[in-house]
Amino acid sequence: MQAPALKSIVTDCYDFPKPGIVFKDITPLLQHPELCAEIVTYMRFQLKGIQIDAIAGIESRGFLFGMLLAHALQIPFIPIRKAGKLPGKTISQCYDLEYGSATIEVQEHAIQKNWNVLVHDDLLATGGTAMATADLILKSGAKVAAFNFLINLTFLNLDEPLKKYTDHVFAVAEY
Repeated sequence: MQAPALKSIVTDCYDFPKPGIVFKDITPLLQHPELCAEIVTYMRFQLKGIQIDAIAGIESRGFLFGMLLAHALQIPFIPIRKAGKLPGKTISQCYDLEYGSATIEVQEHAIQKNWNVLVHDDLLATGGTAMATADLILKSGAKVAAFNFLINLTFLNLDEPLKKYTDHVFAVAEY
């Protein structure tokens, strides 16, 4: 199966969110429901043969296709959010950024022990949030089944650190 042609629709936003960054804006994809359906079909194809019990989508753009994929696979969707955004008891994971640190959380009851969880986000850039999400999954007593992204910035070669969690790292498009 051929990857969907999303590169012609994803736009580059220069100097966003700060000077020197070229931000890959996926929101134009949302204006093309047929392409969104094709993307989900392609992601399902990539994941064929991998046991996945739930999808952990990273705030906020990881919610978009993560929820669509979970719906297509008929499995639970687990929101991974910035600290303080989820009600009830949560499990937290701090991680380093190039300019400081951040904390993400998941509701304590959201991930079942021994589940095989797919980590989904829109873009693999630094890998910090994806690895912190993987650590949350492990803290919950579950396993990381795979990582799945719409876009992988391969010139950064950051899918390699993810392989300490799983050999299954997928993207729909690579730049």
